[in-house]
Amino acid sequence: MTDWTEKYRPSTLSEVRGNNKARDKLKEWADTWDEHGDAVIVHGSPGVGKTSAAHALASDMGWPTIELNASDTRTKDVVERVAGEAAKSGTLTGGSSGRRLVVMDEADNLHGNVDRGGSRAITSIVKDAGQPMVLIANEFYDMSNSLRNACETIEFRDVSARSIVPVLRDICRQEGVEYEDDALRAIADKNSGDLRSAVNDLQAIAETNETLTEDDVSVTGDRDRTSGIFDYLDKVFKEADAKEALEESYDVDETPDDMLNWIEDNVPKDYSGAELADAYDFLSNADTWLGRVRATQNYSYWRYAGDNITAGVAASRREKKGGWTRYGPPSYWRKLGSSKANRNTRDYIAQKIAETDGVSMSTARREIMPFLASMTHHCKNRELTTAMAAKYDLEEKHVSFVTGSGKTTNKVENVVADAAELREKAAVEHSGGAFEGATRSETVESDDDTAATADAASDGADSKDDATDDDDSQTGLADFG
Repeated sequence: MTDWTEKYRPSTLSEVRGNNKARDKLKEWADTWDEHGDAVIVHGSPGVGKTSAAHALASDMGWPTIELNASDTRTKDVVERVAGEAAKSGTLTGGSSGRRLVVMDEADNLHGNVDRGGSRAITSIVKDAGQPMVLIANEFYDMSNSLRNACETIEFRDVSARSIVPVLRDICRQEGVEYEDDALRAIADKNSGDLRSAVNDLQAIAETNETLTEDDVSVTGDRDRTSGIFDYLDKVFKEADAKEALEESYDVDETPDDMLNWIEDNVPKDYSGAELADAYDFLSNADTWLGRVRATQNYSYWRYAGDNITAGVAASRREKKGGWTRYGPPSYWRKLGSSKANRNTRDYIAQKIAETDGVSMSTARREIMPFLASMTHHCKNRELTTAMAAKYDLEEKHVSFVTGSGKTTNKVENVVADAAELREKAAVEHSGGAFEGATRSETVESDDDTAATADAASDGADSKDDATDDDDSQTGLADFG
């Protein structure tokens, strides 16, 4: 059976569903390209139609397309050869007015020196492009400031369930699939925001059922989806009460440490006066609890930090809030990557983690590194720090960066030396379990902590807070116990 997501991909912008404003803005960008000559970044969650919209636009404009995607090597030479030639050549194909559309998918997977100049090359190309370029990204803030500033930006938001249902209904009619209305609604609700996943689910269920029913949908289980941080900030600052803010936080894919940074940096944009002072009091309490987590490695304290960060800040609101607020990533992150040396060190470590754990660079930087930093703060947990250095084969400056120990100290040197012995021992024994000893030791010492964390999870803290217990395989921390 043909893949329905490809078979029913929009062939014109008028068929793109759920993002009318973004779709119209993209068409306006293309219509006026001769006047401004800018590239455009189309960003948003996976499955919302970004790539489909780019190709539909090309079809509407009569522009042939040339693609450079994540499977290509993103070195400076490749980028300049493939994207550069396409962006600067105006008459190589028979497109309307000699135009062709250059589409770079997963443009957020460019990381400066780690990609050996690829990011800088793209920034240079978009500034001098003689052809319209669309850069597609899931994580807008994973792109460099210089690249973002050189382009126009259009955000594609998650597709609502009511926009997904008509698409599913139309596919069923064309495929001759019988269905109950409740079944389509259930698929749309389960995948709200991700049209591509909804179509995939529809096809999977239709292959094994003559008539789609709501029960057929329920047995497939719920897809693990998380709320976007920007949507959450809008809710906690403007709409949610304390209980709602806490419950909504369970679906946000951020650790308490990162959530604190997000809230702390953005709350002054909506709060002022006494309500801002109260909010900072709660954030101060949260920071105290997070300090106890770092000092004791007792992650059951995360729940108390989370209560203050979310419910406390929401409860501090005294006046109605409205309008649109431009939220941004924490200044702490910007400072961390402010210098070239820091960025290079950060990206080197992220690359090591990505290669070892089989995850993306983005996941390594935004999800795994914060966990490692918290768990190995100032090398206080010696065994765990040694295990980390051994697993990812880190040098002294890398261990210092992750642990926040500043300049290399005797403690860091000893950790790296012990890690080298651990790796050598593992190689000799051919065990493949170089960190088994650390895992067992940590497990024995933290039995009570594990029980406390389990109790917290049963109370509803079924979120990223429990990653150290239930989701180790996703965070790359399974070897640290």
